[in-house]
Amino acid sequence: MEPIIPNSETYKLYESGIHLADLYDTDKGWLQRRRTLEKDGWTELTEISSENQGYSLPLQSIAERLGEWNTTDWDAADDVVTSWGGHYQRYFQVSAHIEGEKKTAWVWALRDEKLPIDLIVLDQQIIAFLLSGRGESTVLVKPGFEEFTPLSEWNHSLLSKAEYGVTRLGRHDVTMRDGIKLATEVWLPRGMPEGSRVPTILVRTPYGRVTEHFGGSQWLRFVRRGYALVSQDTRGREDSEGEWLPCANEIEDGDDTLNWIAAQSWSDGKVGMIGGSYGGFVQWAAAASGNPHLQALVSYVTAGTPFVDLPRKGGTILSGTLAWAFAMADRKKDFEAAVRDDWDEVLAIRPLIDIPTKALGKEVQFWNEWMSHSDNDDFWARADWSLYGDKVNVPALLISGWYDDNGAGTTEAWEMCEKHERENVKLILGPWYHQANTTRSIHNVQFGNNAIRYDLDILQQRWFDRFLKGMDNAVEQGPRVQYYMVGENEWKTSENWPPQEVVYTPYYLLSGGQAQTSRGDGVLSAQEGFANQKPDSYQFDPQDAAPFLIDMSENECSVPENYYEVELREDVLVYSTPPLEEELVIAGDIYAVLYASSSARDTDWLVRLTDVDEEGNSIRLADGLIRARYRHSTHQPELLEPGKIECYEIKMSKIANTFKKGHRLRVSVTSGAKNLAFPNHNTGNDPATDTAFIVATQQVFHDAEYPSHVKLPVLQTRQNG
Repeated sequence: MEPIIPNSETYKLYESGIHLADLYDTDKGWLQRRRTLEKDGWTELTEISSENQGYSLPLQSIAERLGEWNTTDWDAADDVVTSWGGHYQRYFQVSAHIEGEKKTAWVWALRDEKLPIDLIVLDQQIIAFLLSGRGESTVLVKPGFEEFTPLSEWNHSLLSKAEYGVTRLGRHDVTMRDGIKLATEVWLPRGMPEGSRVPTILVRTPYGRVTEHFGGSQWLRFVRRGYALVSQDTRGREDSEGEWLPCANEIEDGDDTLNWIAAQSWSDGKVGMIGGSYGGFVQWAAAASGNPHLQALVSYVTAGTPFVDLPRKGGTILSGTLAWAFAMADRKKDFEAAVRDDWDEVLAIRPLIDIPTKALGKEVQFWNEWMSHSDNDDFWARADWSLYGDKVNVPALLISGWYDDNGAGTTEAWEMCEKHERENVKLILGPWYHQANTTRSIHNVQFGNNAIRYDLDILQQRWFDRFLKGMDNAVEQGPRVQYYMVGENEWKTSENWPPQEVVYTPYYLLSGGQAQTSRGDGVLSAQEGFANQKPDSYQFDPQDAAPFLIDMSENECSVPENYYEVELREDVLVYSTPPLEEELVIAGDIYAVLYASSSARDTDWLVRLTDVDEEGNSIRLADGLIRARYRHSTHQPELLEPGKIECYEIKMSKIANTFKKGHRLRVSVTSGAKNLAFPNHNTGNDPATDTAFIVATQQVFHDAEYPSHVKLPVLQTRQNG
């Protein structure tokens, strides 16, 4: 029976549709009673002594703001600026019946904050708080008003019901084929008939198998809906044996773990996997084994293969991964180690192999391994799940964003499935960075209120219900691709990616030989116009490389920053269209074909696409990076003949963007990406041990014989969202 607390506001807290707690806001602070793991048990009423106490919602902040919120005139305007800086915007209406009477409330979206807490307001009173994330959601609601919130979607008849308690079987040490034992936690639904066999959700993680937000309790909602949950420390992490060598053993270890699950008395032999980033990588690695027990994937912002994504994107050595590498240097994650104020000094350490000892005071074994394999050899092949696309045939829901620094991984997975004509593969691409679905603006670039979705956790539940339980919920039907059109700020749909309406259109780099800086004579044109073209040149000094605009400690390496000042550097070639007379829409992957020479034996090339507004702000949309020695093959490097013109085909990142009337398209070319990648020393020596630097003279050609250009995926027909 629910307690009665005098002089308090009562709320019910739901996580992904499951009622987990009752909370009471009193004049002495928050009180709580929580649902126990058993089916219908509740804890005693207790005080909440800290702000979170295991909840994703910041309860103390909510309590401090309630007074202001409840005295706000929500009917007076469409925008409300609060005293603490939050900016609320009227979003959309929701209706439900209260005591037989239909009522209409407004959802208010919070702008300009990460992890925004949205509000639902009815008759000038806040009845609910909404928080959505990469694969979970929290709703704090006054009793009786649940139907006004996304909770109403969880009542669908073709959705597994949260009707079970949770039994924790505890730790199992699962033996891999080489004898290494991996610490593995198991939870089962409580209250099922004896001898029941159930499908399993498997989470494999290097971040701690029972950590709150990386593989443990947040996934218990699946257990309450009739699934077993298995969460495992990957090799060399936390309580698992073996050496921590990122990505190297995940194909075999995933395969062995799937077989172990299928052999358990509680398992029906069907397994689905879920997770993001590294937790996405392990899914595709397990799928690459061809294991028949793996029958569903929910892949968020998945890390890709080494030379396509990380740590060797385009053959470079990514410095943008250092924050992650520092956080993962020991058996247990330490994200505080990723936050530093001396990154410039760290990035200047040479040789590269010495960085951990000089910056952390210790060796990091996996860094040493990375540095000892310059080329794409058998060591890196151990982490390349794309080599086994013929074995990968699993229904997969892929979710990523335009500014996801692992976005290349999602592209790889999608293209691999497309190549082999796999069915039941769906793709969602939002205006998100790696922490997907958590903000409506990134580095001052504003998106619509719809940039945050309330349905991702419901969608992933439907995916598992369909492919693990066989529920005929039609989740596989409908458009295969949903993507967000930046600029228009609307969701679009397509049967393919890139959309079938796309026509790849070359835009040529043109100039009279003076394209250095945005003040030069560089032109970007859909017309060839090669008459009187002269090559452009610049000096690339590895010790003064053009920056890639990221905050290393933020650990987000693909943000839409403003490159206006970078484009004023003499070592950046800039090519722009005139202001557009009508809007231009693109959607897809971008490609660059660059004809260039260097005075050095090796160097790097970076090509970037930006959207330039009337004020001259040049906002990054997509870019691509290649190390010259790998222009033909990452397996067999070939150093340059100084001065010889070479053709570089560079796959850039993907985007859907509406260039508005009056805006300009801009392509820039340079050789540095300081912060993202360690600059090429231009010597041709082993980059791990090299301490010498050479200033290189770079030339980019754009004439009839060497037509440097980018291929843009132009949408010929506007789609309906």
